Amino acid sequence: MDKERVVEIFKKTNVLQEGHFKLTSGKHSKQYLQCAQVLQYPEYTQELCDELGKRFEDKEIDLVIAPAIGGIIISYAVGTALGKKAVFAERKEGVMKLRRGFTIPKGAKVLVVEDVTTTGGSVREVIDVVEENGGEVIGVGILVDRSGGEIDFGVQKEALLTLEVEAYDPEECPLCKEGAEITKPGSRT
Repeated sequence: MDKERVVEIFKKTNVLQEGHFKLTSGKHSKQYLQCAQVLQYPEYTQELCDELGKRFEDKEIDLVIAPAIGGIIISYAVGTALGKKAVFAERKEGVMKLRRGFTIPKGAKVLVVEDVTTTGGSVREVIDVVEENGGEVIGVGILVDRSGGEIDFGVQKEALLTLEVEAYDPEECPLCKEGAEITKPGSRT
């Protein structure tokens, strides 16, 4: 799958949105990538996640994991593509952890997946969960890397689309200075 096909799917499904957004990272942006829009179409979701899976098919993978909530469907679809178990980590009282009886077997080779990264914070939290539970992270798969490719997780990272979308610290946000109303579309509260 090439970049043009990914962009075509994202355009068809209204993933890229314009406005004034507060990102999960706390930064502000004029653009927001709402990957949930594509996830409502199983055929596109599976096509994208099949491609992510292909990029790691030469690796030994026992388990696929993602941060809730944005990565849950992606974890499932990449797990399906690879024929592997898929779970998710979620926050309880602000701390990412395994819940709902999910476990990571000691020594398991784990692929972390996510919808969109800006700073990589949620992925890093999941990597910590994997390591705390005795698993070994062998790679990170992302639908969209908003960092322009700058994020380094210390393992193989694959993004279907890499963009550099401007993000501002709230104190320096030109949209805030203009008085533009802000929307917080992310899943973290």
